[in-house]
Amino acid sequence: MPLFDKPLPELREYRPERDEQPDFDDFWSRTLAEAAEFPLDPEFTPYDAALSLVDVYDVRFSGWGGHRIAGWFLAPAGATAPLPTVVHYIGYGGGRGFPHDWLATAVAGFATFVMDTRGQGSNGTPGDTPDPVGGQNAQTPGFMTRGILDPADYYYRRVFTDGVRAVDAALTHPLVDPSRLVIGGGSQGGGIATAVAGLRPGLAGAMIDVPFLTGYRRATEIVETQPYYEIARYLSIHRGYEDRVFRTLSYFDGMNFAARATAPALYSVALMDTTCPPSTVFGSFNHYAGPKEIRVWPYNKHEGGQTFQTREQLHWLRDIAKGA
Repeated sequence: MPLFDKPLPELREYRPERDEQPDFDDFWSRTLAEAAEFPLDPEFTPYDAALSLVDVYDVRFSGWGGHRIAGWFLAPAGATAPLPTVVHYIGYGGGRGFPHDWLATAVAGFATFVMDTRGQGSNGTPGDTPDPVGGQNAQTPGFMTRGILDPADYYYRRVFTDGVRAVDAALTHPLVDPSRLVIGGGSQGGGIATAVAGLRPGLAGAMIDVPFLTGYRRATEIVETQPYYEIARYLSIHRGYEDRVFRTLSYFDGMNFAARATAPALYSVALMDTTCPPSTVFGSFNHYAGPKEIRVWPYNKHEGGQTFQTREQLHWLRDIAKGA
């Protein structure tokens, strides 16, 4: 796939107008307040992962609606003092997988909290968290149109709230240093991380790789790949719902969360990415309100930097670990 989006010099300056509803902040304040009515009830149960250098715990906590969300918690074996911590969010369709899938930050000396994504985990890595709530509208296969006619019903209202609650659950563990907690994820995980960065103050950093869930309208109009194509396919059948659909999506657009985020951020973008187009990533990055850096992978698709980006992150995280 050749370069198909804006040239890199234009991308670096690309700052599109945000579609933001007047009650955006009130919507999310009410959402998080409703979620806070349910106790977190975090559980950390020792788990035999056959990893002698890492202590592993099966995690459960209450997310949106009090629904129990699964996860993992990993820490260097025998650690007793509070540690810098990374809360990880997962890409589209994937689940929490197995503890050995999440070793990079744990062996770098970080406590590592992995949030399962409700309703997902049957495409790639396995998951353990159902989504007990269904949208009231007909939907395409996947998650992008579940509840899409009303922001109160939309699937990602629950997922983003779970993401905020995952930070709160991680902070209950005695090995987590609250002053050195970083969030991160790629693709859908990057979209969740962007939302949490805009909703949850007090973070030490955010690692946002090739983020999904940002610039919905542009992405839907310039690529014909999943998952954004789920929106186009829905609208191709449900003609006349365009305004209603994009109004709902405006409450979940990464650009609007980025404009409210203040924690230092490390982004990545791939210039041949036809899943999350580079202009949508730069739209989020250029609106991000906090200190920020971006790593550009010119010849990559949605895989982005992969292990090269992990190396970038580990070096970036060293300053977090030092409390810098």
